[in-house]
Amino acid sequence: MAIFARVVDLGSFRAAAKDIGLAPSRVSEIVTDLEDFVGTTLLNRTTRKIALTNEGRKFYAHAVEMVRCAEDGLDELNALSLEPAGSLRVSVPAFMSSSSLATAMGDFTTRYPHVELSVSFTDLPVDLLRDGFDLNIRVGWLEDSSMMSRKLGEIERVLVAGVDYAKARPDPQHPRDLETWDWIRYKQRSNAMEFSSGSGHPVKVAGRSRLQVDSIDALVQYTRRNFGVTVLPRYLVHEGLKEGEFVELMERWRLAPLGIYAVWPDQSRRENLTVHFVRFLAEQQGHSKTQ
Repeated sequence: MAIFARVVDLGSFRAAAKDIGLAPSRVSEIVTDLEDFVGTTLLNRTTRKIALTNEGRKFYAHAVEMVRCAEDGLDELNALSLEPAGSLRVSVPAFMSSSSLATAMGDFTTRYPHVELSVSFTDLPVDLLRDGFDLNIRVGWLEDSSMMSRKLGEIERVLVAGVDYAKARPDPQHPRDLETWDWIRYKQRSNAMEFSSGSGHPVKVAGRSRLQVDSIDALVQYTRRNFGVTVLPRYLVHEGLKEGEFVELMERWRLAPLGIYAVWPDQSRRENLTVHFVRFLAEQQGHSKTQ
């Protein structure tokens, strides 16, 4: 019944199979066995999609209630137990795979061996509910939402260019000096960068761009290869700056740090485990800048 409900929630046998960790053929077989058991067809199948029958729609409501009650039971056990248990699906920006936050997630599973953590590292936009995640890690400035959230830390950002690219141009003294530089754009953020010197009004710079990517890793590589200037988390270019692969520009000008937030549904299916996980991450990060 739980697998049937997951198939309906995610809209396909393949998506449910990936979420659960079974072969699609096995998931289809389980749903067929369930239909044989109850003596009626629950899902109409076509090559492109599935759809609930009238009987399936009625049965689905009870299956969902069964799953919810089971999850509530597990939540209560977790609340009473000193040893968290269960599974969580988490999405994290791909560029944070080498961050201290990612390390803290691994530490959580080491400390609590009865917890199974499935982490999806992606720079593509993720819908928390539609894509079946229990928790998202979001970087930037959090928009108003009905979701629960907690700030975990901050990421310092720096303006960098490849050494050879920077050497071929006059050293910029003001953000407007960068208007004629080649900017490597990151698809998921605004084109305009806002700089502050600590005195006076902030200055926004758009600059020109002929190269845009949807991966922070690609942003690092193109910058290293002297295709232009860009803004990156300091921890990603720390070693490159020490080894002379990158040049930090306009050090007296600052970019606002990016907040790191944990976001989860107001009525999470694993509320106590999710909250326990978020609290652990916050304690590990110590509300300091991520290294």
